Amino acid sequence: MKTLSALVLGLFAVLPAGAQTLADALESALARHPVAMSAVPRAEAADALVEAAASLTPRPLSASLATLNDRLGADRGRQEWELEIAAPLWLPRQQAAQKALGASTREEVRASQRALRLQLAGELREAWWAVAAARNGEQLAQRRARTASGLEADVLRRSKAGELARVDANLASSERLDAQAALATAHSERLQAEEAFRALSAMDAPETLVPEPAAASDAALPADHPQTAADLAAVQLARDRLAVADAAQREAPELALRLVRERGARGESYASALGLKLTIPFSLGPRARQESAAARAELAQAEGQVALQERKLLQETGKARRELSAGLQQLQLARERLTLATDTLGLAEKSFALGESDLPALLRARAAAQEAETAVKRDEILLYAGQSRLNQSLGVLP
Repeated sequence: MKTLSALVLGLFAVLPAGAQTLADALESALARHPVAMSAVPRAEAADALVEAAASLTPRPLSASLATLNDRLGADRGRQEWELEIAAPLWLPRQQAAQKALGASTREEVRASQRALRLQLAGELREAWWAVAAARNGEQLAQRRARTASGLEADVLRRSKAGELARVDANLASSERLDAQAALATAHSERLQAEEAFRALSAMDAPETLVPEPAAASDAALPADHPQTAADLAAVQLARDRLAVADAAQREAPELALRLVRERGARGESYASALGLKLTIPFSLGPRARQESAAARAELAQAEGQVALQERKLLQETGKARRELSAGLQQLQLARERLTLATDTLGLAEKSFALGESDLPALLRARAAAQEAETAVKRDEILLYAGQSRLNQSLGVLP
């Protein structure tokens, strides 16, 4: 694998560096992604949950004021005032479970944002190399159109001079029309690929599409893979939610301080009394069981997702490595074919110029050379795209 990485880096070294990178496009895409835009309020919600778990009571204190008199009855001036301040109390294990839930919520927000960054990176990588392939196709089509126009002019001149038959002129004109039609299609595909990249990143694709370097890790799957970290964070969050549900099988009890001032009739002095009241709610019953069952279902799903995602990532990584290795071999073979096709085309052009071969033979040689050049350029871009896919499967961000 180290030899493969060295060969890939050698291929990348021949390309010029660009001012705009995949990392720039990724930051621009993240700034406009709706899920990424929700990161700040989600982080604030997690911080508020941590802060609430650190408070002395599970809910804020409450105060109530009551009065009682006999105006509708004997109207002797009886008056009673009662002030009550109630404080909810943490259930056993509830506060610790809430603190753990706040911490895991905060971590899940961070991990999910990194996973989102990786997801967007994958979409941008595909769009990046789609633009490269479309631009390369247009450049080859432009070259073919120029060559076909030049050939047509030469054949027409020689046809008028009586050196070539009219059928050769028609063949040359037909080749020029085919080349122009292919150029129009390639131009449209290039515009479409650039528009797709712009829609995703809100940026124009740079003039130079720089390949990514090979990933340094040879591990089957890095331990700090963003998607794995997000899945594990979701598992921990589900566990903490279950712990909170199990710890809150009833509403929080309340301890209240009561202050009572009363008099029996007008003219009597007010008497004061101070008391405590403890309220212990009964179990929530079906509601508690429903919340606990929902939390267990969420945990089971999150744990299953970890195993499923790990198998998927391992499969993608293995596939990317195999495709990259095969891409190197295909590129080497394509370059050898291009060398042979170029030599054959040179011989065919000389033979046609000397009148030793006909136009169809030249057109066949030229088509073979163009096809070989197209294969080389295509395999180069596929190799660079394969390296990006390997980086993506390994969780390497641009």
